[in-house]
Amino acid sequence: MAETDTTPFYITTAISYPNGRPHIGHAYEAIAADVIARFQRLRGRPVRFQTGTDEHGLKMARKAEEQGRSPRDLADEMSAYFREMCDALNVSYDRFIRTSEPDHHRASQAIWERMAAAGDLYLDRYEGWYSVRDEAYYDESELSLGEGGEKLSPQGTPVEWTIEESWFFRLSKYQDQLLELLGTPGFLEPASRRNEMIAFVEQGLRDLSVSRTSFDWGVPVPGSEGHVMYVWVDALTNYLTGLGYPDDTALMSEFWPASLHLIGKDIVRFHTIYWPAFLMSAGLPLPDKVFGHGFLLNRGQKESKSLGNVTDPLELAERFGVDALRYFLMREVAFGQDGSYSPEAIVLRANAELANSFGNLAQRTLSMIAKNMDGRLEAFEMADADADLLTTVRIACERELPREFNALNFSTGIEAWLRTVYACNQYVDEQAPWKLKKTDPERMKAVLQTLFMALRDLAIAIQPVVPEKAGALLDQLGIPADARSYAVLDDREWFNRLVTSGYTVAPPTPLFPRLELPAEEATNA
Repeated sequence: MAETDTTPFYITTAISYPNGRPHIGHAYEAIAADVIARFQRLRGRPVRFQTGTDEHGLKMARKAEEQGRSPRDLADEMSAYFREMCDALNVSYDRFIRTSEPDHHRASQAIWERMAAAGDLYLDRYEGWYSVRDEAYYDESELSLGEGGEKLSPQGTPVEWTIEESWFFRLSKYQDQLLELLGTPGFLEPASRRNEMIAFVEQGLRDLSVSRTSFDWGVPVPGSEGHVMYVWVDALTNYLTGLGYPDDTALMSEFWPASLHLIGKDIVRFHTIYWPAFLMSAGLPLPDKVFGHGFLLNRGQKESKSLGNVTDPLELAERFGVDALRYFLMREVAFGQDGSYSPEAIVLRANAELANSFGNLAQRTLSMIAKNMDGRLEAFEMADADADLLTTVRIACERELPREFNALNFSTGIEAWLRTVYACNQYVDEQAPWKLKKTDPERMKAVLQTLFMALRDLAIAIQPVVPEKAGALLDQLGIPADARSYAVLDDREWFNRLVTSGYTVAPPTPLFPRLELPAEEATNA
């Protein structure tokens, strides 16, 4: 039986910094979060899913100045591109948050006041290295030298010496509590990220500068004229804002603490050291889990404007199909590790696994039922081979895929599902229903309807990854919209109800047409 769970589930992505248009890395995280959200909904859990844009900070202020426009104008334009990306990629968020919105300013000021009331904020002077690109402070010991002798952050970004009056947060006060938290099984994954953060905290934490006076594009610090909050105080608070904080809302009581913060590995420090410390100071519960996924590389290289290899995810989706792109990203990369993509790799996997295997299985099964049975389903006697196939399908769809998806092992879960697709295709070849049509028509019907039953389970199981195409197949199978959750996978009477209702299978529409590369890319492949 497919595992069910009714506890609320709150998932967030990192909110994207909109100083440029979205790239494939943004799409990768949004799609992964959407797969998780859809999976948990199918398990029966109430789900809250939040994404959005992180619009304040010096980087945005300088970018706007370069373009001769206001930061607000830049944020309005760029945030719209990120929302457009999520909508185009079928990302089923419940709220797309913008940190420039009034309710977010209110929430950020509320958590600031709680940290102040705890005695964890004090006014002093900051002198140190700051990376505008990372919006992060770095100790001298963390810096390296570039080819020209310039100092660089651990991310390889330029740093500049900053001197200004600043409010400081007593981060050092929470060192022992943070070490205990980081040692809690399951709080930070993968394990490699956890080990990095434990090592960082064990070196000793310094108090954190949490306000700026050199620009004004940010959330004003309550009662401290001229100060705006350090962008990460404001950015991290978005996870509370989306639930109605600081008000005692139904969403706050149902969904906080967050079940999962899904983020890139480059911002793990902010989410597992700074954020928990802020919450501890404010007296708020800590998130259950933070997962730092890897980077998505373009033919093995990190994307950058200087290399000219920045990919627009909407162009990929338009070219190859949204579901094909979603499937490739979740199937190709072991989640948590870095992965690589290319147009050739997308075409190869989509054709081999979606078009030739799953799509073709559905197409020929439904076509033969429509043609050879006039589309009519009927009761049949199941042979051992039929029962064995359906058992294989049920194990993959009810146990293996859900178990792996719940552990965020998407590629492993999809692989278990795909092995079952291959088993169904092998069964077709072995049973040869086109031959049975002449020699044993009743056996032909049993084979085709066994495959029909298998397709229903396969389509339900893979919905989180390819929601549009799986939904289209379930429509062709006559499965009602309210009978597509994982809980119904162990329902053994659904087929008989469909037979009794007189459902007729129409000639199918192909789910996954084969993809082709343009001639110039096929030549270079």
